[in-house]
Amino acid sequence: MKRIFKYVWNYKLLIIVPSIAMTLAIIIDMYNPYLQKVVTDDVFINGKIEMLWPVLWGLIAITLGRAILGYIKEYLFDVLSAKISIDIKKDLFDHIQKLPFSFFDNMNTGELMSRIGEDVDNVWRSISFGIRLFIENIIYFVIASSILFFLDLKLTIICLITMPPIAYLALKLEKKIGKTYEKLSDQSVILNTAAQENIAGVRLVKAFAREKYEVLKFLKLNKENYNLNMEQTNVIANYFPPIEFLTNISIVLLVAVGGIFVMKDSITLGTLVAFSGYIWMLIWPMRMLGWLTNLIAQANASAKKIMAIMDIEPAIKDFENSQRLEKIKGDIEFKNVSFKYKDEYVLKNINLKAPAGSTVAIMGTTGSGKSSILNLIGRYYDVTDGTVFIDGHDVRKVNLNDLRSRMAVVSQDTFLFSASIEENIRFGREDATIAEIKEACRLACAEDFIEELDEKYETIIGERGIGLSGGQKQRLSIARALIKDADILILDDATSALDMETEFRLLKNLHERNKKATTFIIAHRISAVKNADQIIYVENGRIIEKGTHEELLCKKGKYYEIYCEQFKDFDLSEEKEEVV
Repeated sequence: MKRIFKYVWNYKLLIIVPSIAMTLAIIIDMYNPYLQKVVTDDVFINGKIEMLWPVLWGLIAITLGRAILGYIKEYLFDVLSAKISIDIKKDLFDHIQKLPFSFFDNMNTGELMSRIGEDVDNVWRSISFGIRLFIENIIYFVIASSILFFLDLKLTIICLITMPPIAYLALKLEKKIGKTYEKLSDQSVILNTAAQENIAGVRLVKAFAREKYEVLKFLKLNKENYNLNMEQTNVIANYFPPIEFLTNISIVLLVAVGGIFVMKDSITLGTLVAFSGYIWMLIWPMRMLGWLTNLIAQANASAKKIMAIMDIEPAIKDFENSQRLEKIKGDIEFKNVSFKYKDEYVLKNINLKAPAGSTVAIMGTTGSGKSSILNLIGRYYDVTDGTVFIDGHDVRKVNLNDLRSRMAVVSQDTFLFSASIEENIRFGREDATIAEIKEACRLACAEDFIEELDEKYETIIGERGIGLSGGQKQRLSIARALIKDADILILDDATSALDMETEFRLLKNLHERNKKATTFIIAHRISAVKNADQIIYVENGRIIEKGTHEELLCKKGKYYEIYCEQFKDFDLSEEKEEVV
């Protein structure tokens, strides 16, 4: 929680003003029991009726003053906590955006949603109610205790004899409840992740008729969550009743001992009445101590989870004095590049040159390292050995924003937002005109199916583009990349869901574009790669073949084998003539 307070200090005015209002409201409230003493002793017992109206007006003024100051206090403290909540969510989200692919490889979406949502809300409640009430109760306790000692030392000591045990119980409660909340927070993440994955994959669940299995799995996780909640309830049940009992004992002692003191004329009846008012100012803070301890412990557990993510240092970041590149030509070179992922080499000694404006096609078996090669260009991962150059500069020394802003990527996992088609394409370049969007869709062969839709470019597609076919989603993703007008274009198996005719037209459009970007294509079909300036075949993290379509056919290696498999019904000589 210490680091959370750094956010609090950013709003000093929103701390000072409501704190002053809170303090003034407490000071005003301290006059209430005193005026009750005056009414009892002077008006009722001594018959000074003329004092009644001034005292009543005084009580009314105190009530109005407390109401006004209370409004200022409550409103500004809520504004403060809301602003802090916004700041924490913003900083947490910004930090998550800076984290590399490797972080998300091992992190569940459900956990991140819990941290940004539930955990930040726990901190918000703690600041809005918990910490404010804790400070308010301390002030009440200190001032009321001082007044009580002034009124009668003996009676005060007798009434406060139960306070040390209450404080001891509150400290024990904080330790036990804190551990329980940490376990609850972890279990909440597991539960949220299970729900998120099941909802996202509901079509798969239904397709395999696995509804019952998923329900039982969720019920099992929910049962564990219930057990932890019951553990929390048991802790609260073990400590709250004793705290309530001890605070009520103070009232019993006040009535019994105070009554004896009044009968012996040690104190006046008005003093006992005032004593009762001030003792309640102590009892309420002590009663709330357990609840506040519970709230703060919950917030403390959430703050630890939030800060655990904030403490993760981005593995991929700009070096000091990183080189700014206003323009990028697109010359790419891999020089003796090796890449290790989770202590295992997935790329070994990769050497590759891609001149600006050329097209490089990458083929290979699943898991051979094709996508890893492309991920190193944009520094989504850093090389383990060797160097990747862009325009002669080591990509690790180039400003990340400059590098990635000049790249357009269509990944294997096609992702579309639950928005209109136009908004999804405009994600590539926000200031794109509708004419430019239509041209990008034409090049991506998406124009035909978009025009057939009732609302055309304003059509809202479902979550992750669920209302579209695989091929339609890929074409929209390619249009989104093309609208960026980048110097480097990466198509990571981006045409796998297209039929051969559409794929041919799309690749032809890319080849005939006025501006030729340095293009990398990962594909499994010969038809998608045969016109590339350079084709490489990757196996077990190594480039085992490199050349043009004709050169690789002549080598009669892996590429030739794939060609024979895919074109076994065609004569090789005819294919060569067609290529020529």
